[in-house]
Amino acid sequence: MIRIAFDIGGTFTDFVLHDAEREVLRVGKIPTTPQHLEAAVLEGFDAILAAHDAAPGAVTTLLHATTIATNAILERKGNRTALLTTEGFRDVLIIGRQKRYDTNNMHLDKPAPLIARRHIFEASERVAADGSVVAPLEPASLEKAIAALKAGDYEAVAIAFLHAYANPAHEIAARRAIEAALPGVAVSVSHEVSPKFREYERTNTTVANAYVRRIVDRYLASLTEALGGRGFRSSLYIMQSNGGLVTPELAQAFPVRIVESGPAAGVLMCASVGREEGLEHVLTFDMGGTTAKLGAVDEGEPAITQTFEVDGIDNRRYSGLPLNVPAVELVEIGAGGGSIAVANRGLIKVGPESAGADPGPICYAQGGTRPTITDANLVLGYLDPDWFLGGVMRLDPAAARAGIEAHVARPLGLGVDEAAWGIHSVANSNMERAMRIVSIERGRDPRRYAMVAFGGAGPLHAARLARTLGVPKVIVPVGAGVGSAIGLLTADAKIDVSITRIVPLNEEQTATIRTIFADLEARAAPDLANLASSGEVRWRRGAYMRYQGQGYEIRVELPLGEIGADFPAVAVAAFEAAYKMVYGYADSGARVEAIDWFLVATVSGLGERGATARQLIGQGGTTGSGRASRRAYFPEAGGFVDAAVVDRYALKPGERVRGPALIEERESTTVLLPGDMAHVTENGHLMIDILGG
Repeated sequence: MIRIAFDIGGTFTDFVLHDAEREVLRVGKIPTTPQHLEAAVLEGFDAILAAHDAAPGAVTTLLHATTIATNAILERKGNRTALLTTEGFRDVLIIGRQKRYDTNNMHLDKPAPLIARRHIFEASERVAADGSVVAPLEPASLEKAIAALKAGDYEAVAIAFLHAYANPAHEIAARRAIEAALPGVAVSVSHEVSPKFREYERTNTTVANAYVRRIVDRYLASLTEALGGRGFRSSLYIMQSNGGLVTPELAQAFPVRIVESGPAAGVLMCASVGREEGLEHVLTFDMGGTTAKLGAVDEGEPAITQTFEVDGIDNRRYSGLPLNVPAVELVEIGAGGGSIAVANRGLIKVGPESAGADPGPICYAQGGTRPTITDANLVLGYLDPDWFLGGVMRLDPAAARAGIEAHVARPLGLGVDEAAWGIHSVANSNMERAMRIVSIERGRDPRRYAMVAFGGAGPLHAARLARTLGVPKVIVPVGAGVGSAIGLLTADAKIDVSITRIVPLNEEQTATIRTIFADLEARAAPDLANLASSGEVRWRRGAYMRYQGQGYEIRVELPLGEIGADFPAVAVAAFEAAYKMVYGYADSGARVEAIDWFLVATVSGLGERGATARQLIGQGGTTGSGRASRRAYFPEAGGFVDAAVVDRYALKPGERVRGPALIEERESTTVLLPGDMAHVTENGHLMIDILGG
């Protein structure tokens, strides 16, 4: 069985081929082709299959992580979308939340909605929070709205009526009428996309789903056609934000679920590496060409959040657009290898703007004119200009120096080396702030966690980030440069369903709780059937709970099995334990209520934990740059020093390397600081003991 996992990033597209029969892993990385994403995919497939001496018809499964939905939202390049909402609620998206993401900034702007007010229409209807109909859906108002939709030439329509999560009858009727009148328009309804309370979050999530739906449709259709034309007949699965795989059909129906597709796959890889090394608590650090993503694994499982924000400002809560879908908990910042550095008011500013794949950093010699983090790292000696991507790309150090001098050093009165170190340091500081959000601000002590670093640039910055935060160990997995693609190989199919039902937790509500979970299981059934998998289904259930009177909730896992009279008491005990873990205390005896209920079905059969690091070592032939040392900048050792250059593929389990050193592999370079000690574990991963950690 041959499977290929591929992750399309903003700068590079990563590939991993796993042949289970021959017990072989092969990896590849090529520049992304932004204008025609499938071009890079096909080029990478050709290369990795040729290296494996296999034909497209031999591939049984394709696993894909994509940023297509994310980019459409961030760049505001989605479909022409309209919103139909309850009369009197036209401004929900514009009003948003009253909370300010920066209390002291008198000039801040609220997050700009995905659609303008002129694209929002109203229908006369009203449903109460308990699901009762206060006012029926008025046909005349619906007909007026449909006439406006026809005149607007929209590609997609979102419908979000008040309290539709409690009673979707009016949304169903409106969808039928719109689909009959506008057969070519894609309609998204809130009771299917996000059956939750809180109007702003639910409405924005539904609009986002509609906004990217046609984009994802066209992309997946184009990709499928291109793969078919090349002879691939294998099943295709898409990674969701929650770390589970789904079919293209489900991704096309609910594209808002794949917004954090690639980053989620990377966190899965980190969880797998942590389990292999006996570490259940891991901080994840993924630095690619465009962004850096930071997350956490607690007790062996990726942390999951029910709501996250996109297009935020400086990682401030309420500064972005909220999406009410389950996702791996991540903080993402504009600090990738391609992030552009500028002199700004006497200081160095790095990111969030990126040179991306086209034109890329200056040193790529593909038309880039503004210095990036990659250019700085080349000037500092951390990258080998003759062995980037295993020698596939030749970097231009002179051009990188000239660019840094013109745009950063000269305006600030610095030397080029000083400016390069400043760019590197500012990038590290930005990532440190993000990691503090993931760890300290969310109740995690980084001194009790290991860090798994991956992505093309992650291992280069990880040791300094770990020292600053007091993280004692850094793990750089084999194949770290294509970590998200490797993570796809470990993923299972997953269906996640949830609904809002505000229920006080007492014995009288046992039957209500039983009905809620039965309804959720019924909702999950069609999606499970769509997966067409014969694998074992594993269930998890839980709820978001709070003390009565509180405004927000925490996630609580609940036991499986029969829901008997003692179930509410068991749920309260689980809530109090979770609350104490987060806040340090619990108000025993206070009344507790559950708000959002969820059910997760994981289908085994796609994930392959047998794809180990040992299968990757030595694959592909190339073994390193051949240099024994290189001048590199280590202020910890006084400046530029001769650092040992170590071939990652030549290291044997147990063999140790002391910093300063540069440990090279084809897709990434690990910078080992003076005093740090690295060794290869029995599983093939590079384990770094951080000085003072």
